[in-house]
Amino acid sequence: MRIAGAVRAVAAFAACGVLLTSCGSADDGGKGDVGTDQANRAEPSATTDLKSIPDVGDRLQNKIPKNSRQVVAVYGEGEDSAKSTVVLYTKSGSTWDKTRSWAAHNGKKGWTADHRENDKRSPVGVYSLTDAGGVLADPGAGLPYTESASMQAPHYWSKSHWHDFDYVIAIDYNRAKGTPPNDPTRPQGQSKGGSIWLHMDHGSGTSGCVSLSRTGMEYLLKKLDPKQHPVVVMGDKGNLKA
Repeated sequence: MRIAGAVRAVAAFAACGVLLTSCGSADDGGKGDVGTDQANRAEPSATTDLKSIPDVGDRLQNKIPKNSRQVVAVYGEGEDSAKSTVVLYTKSGSTWDKTRSWAAHNGKKGWTADHRENDKRSPVGVYSLTDAGGVLADPGAGLPYTESASMQAPHYWSKSHWHDFDYVIAIDYNRAKGTPPNDPTRPQGQSKGGSIWLHMDHGSGTSGCVSLSRTGMEYLLKKLDPKQHPVVVMGDKGNLKA
């Protein structure tokens, strides 16, 4: 069921100030959407009939819910790197298949296992994906989608950032599930940060979110199905393998 922006506009508007500090900033820089699918740098030797998510160790592998049949894996190049690769894996029977991959960016300062507000690092972990939205109209999303102009990046930011939030998939890090992506609720407190999203890429690191091309976002929005209990597994290569 699609959720119109008008229905949830109050919560979305209230959160606008919060999301702007978490997902982007005027000094991120960048030169536009990377826009092209690229091979995953953490490419497994085979892409079908995988017994588990490649290059993810038991610690995080065991946190993937048993009923999850869609995993968005974010492979960060390094603990202090803003470059990463996003790969969608889907489960068929008891094994996983690599569906598609995209070049991406994460926090401009890299990754952390203890994310804090404004640390410019993306949180390492496994998180559910339950809600989506954006400035643009619903492209046919499987997840509940909130269209709202309140998600618009402010135009005092660099022009390369103006379309960052055209499409958004909320990562359920310190947020209330079942609400618009920019709902301000922080169950673990404000100091733990929030508004960690998958969103449109501007060509450089973010303030904690993961960004990828418009074609990648459209694909994920259309493919992710709440009945398949999608999750994201994200982190730098070292932390993922730990």
